Amino acid sequence: MSTTLQSTKARRTDDDALIERFGSSRKSRFARHLVLCVIGLFLMYPLLWLVSSSLKPNGLIFSDLALWPAEWSPQNYSGGWTALEYDFGIYFSNSIVIVVLSIVGNLFSCSLAAYGFARLNFTGRKLFFALMLGTMMLPGHVLLIPQYILFAKLGWLNTYYPLLVPNFLATNAFYIFLMVQFMRQLPQELDDAARIDGCGPFRTFWSIILPLCRPAFATTAIFTFISVWNEFFGPLLYLTDPELYTVPLALRQFVDSEGQSQWGQMFAMSVLSLAPIIGFFIAGQKYLVKGIATTGLK
Repeated sequence: MSTTLQSTKARRTDDDALIERFGSSRKSRFARHLVLCVIGLFLMYPLLWLVSSSLKPNGLIFSDLALWPAEWSPQNYSGGWTALEYDFGIYFSNSIVIVVLSIVGNLFSCSLAAYGFARLNFTGRKLFFALMLGTMMLPGHVLLIPQYILFAKLGWLNTYYPLLVPNFLATNAFYIFLMVQFMRQLPQELDDAARIDGCGPFRTFWSIILPLCRPAFATTAIFTFISVWNEFFGPLLYLTDPELYTVPLALRQFVDSEGQSQWGQMFAMSVLSLAPIIGFFIAGQKYLVKGIATTGLK
């Protein structure tokens, strides 16, 4: 009887300790989540201020810092859409064309280059791979003048070719390196089995490797979308016709050199320009995490 009572008390003690530990873990988890939420709201303040400012008159944007507008001015959106020489839809269309073609070019060219470095054996592979990685440490401004001279001699100024053609030539070493690291995680036995079945290198790439690299491709597509959509210097350098301007160049037109800037309309168009980036990121965030982690075969 005494043994039974002792065992019962021991179980109650263990249960109480477990409940106490579970309660403390829940409190600590709640505290961590609360801190993260506060930090997240702090980091989101500039975005919230941008949205709020897009709904204020120009005179209240910098004098009224409250997030809730004291006076609403939703006509900033309709006015900003038609305020420039061309409707803002033209600039959105130009950016979308450049972004889509850039994504296609990077996925096609960088995946082929990465497949060669990761899965094929050829003379000088390690040397060429090291040289490719070395280009990541080369400042872009070093290549600026030679590239401009080259594109000028080709007659590509005031066209989209300088913004698109390099993407089809695997010029971005970061995307190649990302895909190489992902492809190296795939079992080599897949290539051996494909070779036994009579597949050549390209067929193996297209039928075996390509379907398994969706997370890496999604990561490349997201990074390409964000970088190309926000690119300002390249279009500023090569484009002179306002009808060919992209969204960043169009936003720059709202700023007057004499200080008479339409801040409300510019902020309204800035909010609209952020919507595609946020939507594309949310749609592909699952693959983005997988791609960065460079996980292997499921």
